[in-house]
Amino acid sequence: MKNCDEEELHEERLRRALDKMPSDENIEEMGLRFKALSESSRLKILLALSDGELCVEHITEAIGGNQSAVSHQLRILKDNRIIKCRRSGKKILYSISDWHIMTIIELSKEHLNCNE
Repeated sequence: MKNCDEEELHEERLRRALDKMPSDENIEEMGLRFKALSESSRLKILLALSDGELCVEHITEAIGGNQSAVSHQLRILKDNRIIKCRRSGKKILYSISDWHIMTIIELSKEHLNCNE
């Protein structure tokens, strides 16, 4: 009897898992976003932008490094729709476009102090 109940429970869990599973395209996009977050200079850029928009010169100063490398990382973040930019006179200002990403980053920061 117990095996039958366990089998039904597992079948129900399988149905729920299948119902919740995003499409392959959505999973691919999720993976690309995580990949974009996996590089430390991109994380630094997002943390620098968490208080508001900045130009590339100020981003470079905030995270260290050189402007060419920062511009490359900005392009990757922009291509993944994590940040956006706008022109203000001669400057291009960058800002966070997907604040859900910042929630993930903040949770990751909190987890650094977790001893579990």
